[in-house]
Amino acid sequence: MSEGTELFTIGQLARRTGLPVRTIRFWSDSGLVPPTGRSAGGYRLYDARAVARLDLVRTLRELGFGLEAVEEVLCRATTVAQVAETHVAALEAEIRTLRLRRAVLSTVAKRGSTIEEASLMHRLARLSARERQQIIDDFVDRVLAVVDLGEGPALGIANGMRQVNTELPDEPSPEQVDAWMELAELVEDEDFQRRVREMVVAGQNADSPADPLDHQAVMEHAVPAQAAGVAPDSAEGRAVLDLIVAPETRAQERVRLAEQVELFSDLRVERYWQLVGAINGRPPFPPAVAAFLWLAAALRASAEA
Repeated sequence: MSEGTELFTIGQLARRTGLPVRTIRFWSDSGLVPPTGRSAGGYRLYDARAVARLDLVRTLRELGFGLEAVEEVLCRATTVAQVAETHVAALEAEIRTLRLRRAVLSTVAKRGSTIEEASLMHRLARLSARERQQIIDDFVDRVLAVVDLGEGPALGIANGMRQVNTELPDEPSPEQVDAWMELAELVEDEDFQRRVREMVVAGQNADSPADPLDHQAVMEHAVPAQAAGVAPDSAEGRAVLDLIVAPETRAQERVRLAEQVELFSDLRVERYWQLVGAINGRPPFPPAVAAFLWLAAALRASAEA
């Protein structure tokens, strides 16, 4: 150390850099900014190179580098670029978490959720894609545990019900978080599981009579009638029914049709597919189950008339 070298105490460094004395002392004790020497009174002294090193440590710390990473950079065990690359990945993960948290909080605020609901939403949002897929797979497995999938319709239904986009986007919308919340609650409902199983088993029955209903006619006439609040047992309801089912259809056949429609129409099943669509980012499809249930009521009313 030459006589012309300017030396600084920790207090002088603090005034020069604006850093707290305790921070400089901690970094010095950690070996990140070792003192150049000691004064006659035993105080630590630092030269211009130590000042530059201190400035580098501060920069790296402000960028979020941990003490170990800073030490590796200073010791040339790694480069700033390599450490930065690692931190970019870590920051991206943190940003995704923050976006997810924001989406959950937005949903909580919109729903006026209870503590239990907020906790459930948070847990669901934090699950990995594989863990979320497992929720759906377990539901489908429980529903179809007693069904011989084979190559029949049940196999297609099982595969379709598993097709949920379990990888939430980097910035999920409150609607997607809300849909996951509702879907997770729905698939845990034992009555819903029983209902889906009942529909699948009925669909597997090869002896079921062919469905003579014109689904296009149902959508064209029953949907607007149900939406308009037309009573299925009214004269207006009967006129709508005659546009869908031949007026000469016998009462016994009307009852059979009503039973068949009721068997394969469930608002919760339709809701399942709506939620899957919302999670997968698909545009919503027009609801139809309520109209089919209206049709079943109209069929029964006309059979009793």
